[in-house]
Amino acid sequence: MFHLVLSACLVASPETCAQRLLPAGDAAERQQCEQRAGPIARDWLARHTEMKGGKMACVETADLPALSVREIADDVYTHQGTIAQISPQNQGRIANLSFVVGDSVAVIDAGGSRAEGEALYAAIRRVTDAPISHVILTHMHPDHILGSEVFSEAGATIVADARLPEAVAQRSQAWMVSIPRQIGAGAFAGTHIIGVDQKISEPTTIPLGSTELRLTPQPSAHTDNDLTVFDTESATLFTGDLLFRGLTPSLDGSLAGWLNWLATPPQPEPALIVPGHGPVAESWDEASAPTIQYLTQLRDMTRKAVSGGMALSQAIPAITQMMKPYSEGWADFAATTARNAATAYSQLEWE
Repeated sequence: MFHLVLSACLVASPETCAQRLLPAGDAAERQQCEQRAGPIARDWLARHTEMKGGKMACVETADLPALSVREIADDVYTHQGTIAQISPQNQGRIANLSFVVGDSVAVIDAGGSRAEGEALYAAIRRVTDAPISHVILTHMHPDHILGSEVFSEAGATIVADARLPEAVAQRSQAWMVSIPRQIGAGAFAGTHIIGVDQKISEPTTIPLGSTELRLTPQPSAHTDNDLTVFDTESATLFTGDLLFRGLTPSLDGSLAGWLNWLATPPQPEPALIVPGHGPVAESWDEASAPTIQYLTQLRDMTRKAVSGGMALSQAIPAITQMMKPYSEGWADFAATTARNAATAYSQLEWE
């Protein structure tokens, strides 16, 4: 297969350029790709007015930059993100991204930028030419959703919890300013936040032929729009950021709700569990224990600060200090725990 790649530079910063993969140009033959390149590139640039286009090329699949993926079960692939907060060094590529291959392909989380979404798209095309029918977003955070547009251009339906669009709308303007500063303008170039095509508020099944994916919206926990995905053929559970391994959990929803979700092992019992960050696990206890311990201690230490009459300004450093004995194995512990302490305090203050 051949893929259309457009060299484009930021209008506001002409020295900042990137290679953008335009999946609408995919073709079986180079000549076909080249014949369609001009109109497709012009259409894309008309929708991405922050960029100015230049040279176009039709590139074979094997020559595209692609994420590293591992087949964790038959026809189930995962890319493990860097265990760190977003930075220029990791270009925001910190989330676990997965895809399941059946009669079509379903992607589970799309990455933190257009560039990462394109690299995931290339990884999929190295595995299969099957159409990409769905992109399932497990929650609102930008490291999981900002690569979605490339898959939408390839014809995929974007699926998410019904609460996600409003949550994203409240934050999108700030993200479009802050994230390029955190990962670099070049790494973010061409990234747009797009809408959700299929909003779900109850358990939903997506058939893929030999398997099906069971999507379940969850009560407020990590965020107020968490969604889990279960692949029936491989018995793989994709939890999004309801589970963290290695990167310190971040609380953007309900602490009590998150602990309640963790208290009930999933049914049917999964054979594999893919967390939002960190390595794949083979049992619920292995997957959930670190997050349970962290959040339990966060709750208990926050209660201690509240019962001690501490004001918020005193409580945040005190809770962070009390949590230090539980910091081993967690990346970005101090900064994330300080933010979590503020959120937990606001939720537990009037408990």
